[in-house]
Amino acid sequence: MAKNIFVLGLDDLNAETLRALPHAEDYRFHRLLAKEELLTDEIRLPELLAAAERQLYHFDDTIDAIVGYWDFPVSSLVPILCERFGTTGPSLESVVKCEHKYWSRLEQQKVIAEHPAFGLIDPKTDTRPPEELSYPMWIKPVKSTSSALAFRVRNDHEFASAVETISEGIDWMGAPFEQVLEHLHPPPEIAGSGRYCLVEEDVSGEQLTVEGYVQGDKVHIYGIVASINYPDTSSFLRYEYPAAIPPHVAGRLEEVTRRVIIQSGLDNSTLNIEFFWDPAKDTINVLEVNPRHSQSHARLFQMVDGVSNHYPMVRLALNRDPDLPHRQGEHAVAAKWFLRRFADGLTTRVPTHDEIAHVQWENPDATVRVIAHEGRWLSDLTHQDSYSYELAQIFIGAQSQEELIAKYERCVEALPFKFDTSPPRGE
Repeated sequence: MAKNIFVLGLDDLNAETLRALPHAEDYRFHRLLAKEELLTDEIRLPELLAAAERQLYHFDDTIDAIVGYWDFPVSSLVPILCERFGTTGPSLESVVKCEHKYWSRLEQQKVIAEHPAFGLIDPKTDTRPPEELSYPMWIKPVKSTSSALAFRVRNDHEFASAVETISEGIDWMGAPFEQVLEHLHPPPEIAGSGRYCLVEEDVSGEQLTVEGYVQGDKVHIYGIVASINYPDTSSFLRYEYPAAIPPHVAGRLEEVTRRVIIQSGLDNSTLNIEFFWDPAKDTINVLEVNPRHSQSHARLFQMVDGVSNHYPMVRLALNRDPDLPHRQGEHAVAAKWFLRRFADGLTTRVPTHDEIAHVQWENPDATVRVIAHEGRWLSDLTHQDSYSYELAQIFIGAQSQEELIAKYERCVEALPFKFDTSPPRGE
């Protein structure tokens, strides 16, 4: 009989990718709450949990798996619901140990040295960084998404300014994250810190993401993705798979990943760890640990390996061997591109459905998703980094990096956006 798999925030693009999985005829995917309910400007965690439970209790067949690929609050809802409905998944504590940036650093330093110097502050009261840290440094909420409210600062003035901005917006995710911490028995320095900030010294280099899964306390790595920024910024231009790095670097990344994940206690879960690799010094540093795979990479793995990284998520939740194929796709390289604007503006025109369809017809290996909304200011978009605004996302496969870049440039030329910065904000 087909297995009933409930997917928190199942959206159309990922539903299409899930339906392309091997043995898809053996699965029935059900949307558990809409994406728009989960990823909002106001995260009402108790209400979301109650709504998900109602939907599951009213289901008149077996509940075989509960999964999700989005960041918080989905990442916390999955283990809570798995425990309550008896399905396979990670523990809530192990998930929070990974996602709480400061708690994760405390766990990392027990098993690795590949991380920057760090500290913890309360943005409501602290206007200076910990004395043992040196500028430049990053300040970011202990829980955030898409680099929201993350700032690189070079002096006390910039630090104080960043803290003020963070204080005004941190409750959005910090308040519900504190509610999650109340479900646990964390160390004293973690309890009640959901609205605090991690401060850490700046590290740089090429950004790389190791993707894998853990099952039965064994960590398996299935790919490394490169995150490439717009020049002289911290904003992503594209995610590219596979990353073009030397084998010895890949080996070190994989070994650090295994140590960190085992230390966290994470099990029965996909995972990804973001790193910086400095080619000049040949050093690596852990940037962030995520107890889930990246749905942003799903199409990339599908185009290069033949199966998306949703596959191990589904197989783990069903207590089966993920057995992800390798390099069996149609393309040698693939990327998710982020078309951005680095200044606010009122969006007066976005590409039409016909224009998008024409771009995808001329570039069969491309998928375009427009993010900006006509008639709205870019600063009204949610889940943006602190320095730019996403206009569109473009997924492209190719046989070489040169071809990949050329295809992207053709797509951008055919996707017209227009903005007006003259009207006063709010009119």
